[in-house]
Amino acid sequence: MSTEGANQGSRWLPRLIGALLLLMGLALLAGGIKLSQLGGSLYYLIAGIGFALSGVLLLAQRQIALGLYGLVLLGSTVWALFEVGLDWWQLVPRLAIWFAIGVVLLLPWARRPLIGPASKANTALLGVAVVASGACALASQFTHPGEVFGELGRDSSEMASAAPAMPDGEWQAYGRTEHGDRYSPLRQITPQNAYRLEEAWRIRTGDLPTENDPVELTNQNTPLKVNGMLYACTAHSRLLALDPDTGAEIWRYDPQVKSPTGTFKGFAHMTCRGVSYYDENRYVSRDGSPAPKITDAGQAVAQACPRRLYLPTADARLIAINADNGKVCEGFANQGVIDLTTGIGPFTAGGYYSTSPAAITRDLVIIGGHVTDNESTNEPSGVIRAYDVHDGHLVWNWDSNNPDDTKPLAAGKMYSRNSANMWSIASVDEDLGMIYLPLGNQTPDQWGADRTPGAEKYSAGVVALDLATGKARWNYQFTHHDLWDMDVGSQPTLVHLKTDDGVKPAIIVPTKQGSLYVLDRRDGTPIVPIREIPTPQGAVEGDHTSPTQARSDLNLLGPELTEQAMWGATPFDQMLCRIQFRELRYEGQYTPPSEQGSLVYPGNVGVFNWGSVSVDPVRQLLFTSPNYMAFVSKMVPREQVAEGSKRESETSGVQPNTGAPYAVIMHPFMSPLGVPCQAPAWGYVAAIDLFTNKVVWKHKNGTTRDSTPLPIGLPVGVPSMGGSIVTAGGVGFLSGTLDQYLRAYDVNNGKELWKARLPAGGQATPMSYTGKDGKQYVLVTAGGHGSLGTKMGDYIIAYKLAE
Repeated sequence: MSTEGANQGSRWLPRLIGALLLLMGLALLAGGIKLSQLGGSLYYLIAGIGFALSGVLLLAQRQIALGLYGLVLLGSTVWALFEVGLDWWQLVPRLAIWFAIGVVLLLPWARRPLIGPASKANTALLGVAVVASGACALASQFTHPGEVFGELGRDSSEMASAAPAMPDGEWQAYGRTEHGDRYSPLRQITPQNAYRLEEAWRIRTGDLPTENDPVELTNQNTPLKVNGMLYACTAHSRLLALDPDTGAEIWRYDPQVKSPTGTFKGFAHMTCRGVSYYDENRYVSRDGSPAPKITDAGQAVAQACPRRLYLPTADARLIAINADNGKVCEGFANQGVIDLTTGIGPFTAGGYYSTSPAAITRDLVIIGGHVTDNESTNEPSGVIRAYDVHDGHLVWNWDSNNPDDTKPLAAGKMYSRNSANMWSIASVDEDLGMIYLPLGNQTPDQWGADRTPGAEKYSAGVVALDLATGKARWNYQFTHHDLWDMDVGSQPTLVHLKTDDGVKPAIIVPTKQGSLYVLDRRDGTPIVPIREIPTPQGAVEGDHTSPTQARSDLNLLGPELTEQAMWGATPFDQMLCRIQFRELRYEGQYTPPSEQGSLVYPGNVGVFNWGSVSVDPVRQLLFTSPNYMAFVSKMVPREQVAEGSKRESETSGVQPNTGAPYAVIMHPFMSPLGVPCQAPAWGYVAAIDLFTNKVVWKHKNGTTRDSTPLPIGLPVGVPSMGGSIVTAGGVGFLSGTLDQYLRAYDVNNGKELWKARLPAGGQATPMSYTGKDGKQYVLVTAGGHGSLGTKMGDYIIAYKLAE
């Protein structure tokens, strides 16, 4: 074939590229016009014209198309560097497609069919643009925006754990102790040998989702290791006792959870984060103190069930179970069962129950409850109740709407409706005689005009109650007149801290808004300064906003969002995200919800949630996994709510807010392609030196392997839902990332030491214990999280060092 014939045959390539560029340029132009009208960047308008003209010239087979395209690519590169610098993941949607097209246009098959003068100059200009764009991509491989690199530089300090004593190899409470530090004193696993971890055993519980379950069926359980067994609960509140060395089932208890409607689809959640353990022998005498007073009924329970588990169920029961054999402790309460609906009043099926384990003291079992967010203004009480740990009678109750009357509710009476609740896990200091409650809100979250004085005082904060009476000793509110669902989801951590004023008993409360509030747990006085910062004003008609909000000097807040921080998988959905950003109301953190639609950042999932943090009291190191995801809240006047509007979950879809003048539409801030509109990273792993309150290190954590159609593990840093643990050996563990891995980290510098692929989502907090074989095990529940979309399963898996 002649050269002319070859050129004729290959003309389809520049024409194909030209057609694509014309279409893409027109799309950018249309979006660019819209964005410029909103006051946004002019780049998309200008680039749209440039790429469209390049396409027209390529369709006409003109050499000048190469030069024009090179000029637009070079301009795009300069613009991208101006906006985001050498940030690889930010450069990808801005330049990757245009760079790839530039490379193709440099190929002989694309250039040869083109006609016109100055071909060398056009080709050279395109070559310079491609090289410049590629050089930026190459240079960005050596930068680490958002990350902090450092080394703690100590394996111990003068400090020691102040948590209640227990054998090193046990894990007796959800946070290991009632202090909630998630710290194991085991040290067999170290940064030097963690690579030798291998699976020791796995079991399947048999509790899998069914068609009758809600979307948010989750497996967030942290098992206990005590009494020579492991105790784990499942999403449907089934309780298993397992052999710690093999995972073999010893006994199983099924409470036969029921719904009055015959289905669980209407439930907001189906989960069981954990159970609670009580041993009569442990509390016979503590530090010389007298034995607790026990009724005759309590004495009978103590003899029949000297070691007990307290299981919260999804149909609002608290059941006492013999930890030795899995039988119900019939002498406790009413045939072994406390009916948590007593005094609560009516509610939608699944609208009230405890998703979290009860707190345990020498005398009491203390429990709160989950109340469905944003369903109505007439929801069950958020009352916290303390029952006698032996016989189950009600000792006191604390209701934020009636905080001074803590005597047990009289028969036939009802607690106040719609008071602030505690759905997460409390912490206890028996030496100080206080329990610390992380409180939620009076629902609905985004409408606060009708809030009670009690809600305005206690919501979205921590309250310290007297263990003996239930009276409030002190409280500290972290979000005033909360309109953003900033309920305190994290279990507070109790630890002794060394300060300039000496060692102080501290409480550390991580929050959704990114602040870690550090208070003296004796009286609530801040140890780390807390400042009241001015915040945006202008709530919807009839409501108001607080003029200031409390921000701790110790925080892991990300930078405020800007149009430049918008992201996407391509230039096109990035442009659409920028348009969304301009169309929404956003004036920084605490922008009030609006009819326009407001951007909430940090979003409803929060920087910290129920996974809380872990603290090494010896190293004085806090280990955690902060998240950064924005949400959208749009207030809809009641008369404008479309008939048949669908509520998908408590954080997605149309939230009805029955009884309020506004419903609210909520959803994550996502691009049309289903990726976050804000740039990564969306999840980190980090450590804070509690001597200096400085971030020691902070690294992107997790990959996209299980979040994209193709199993490609891009290391962007993904959100995590689940807590961390730390060990005396200097290794931290975390399994909650959206990709299915359990990871081990060197707590001194954050280096990833090891990871194990999980068969399902690991949205739970791991734990560590010593088996009968004397080996240290790390255990995790891998069962997935319905509303996060991770793979569901029914696994419990343990790991130990290979021989």
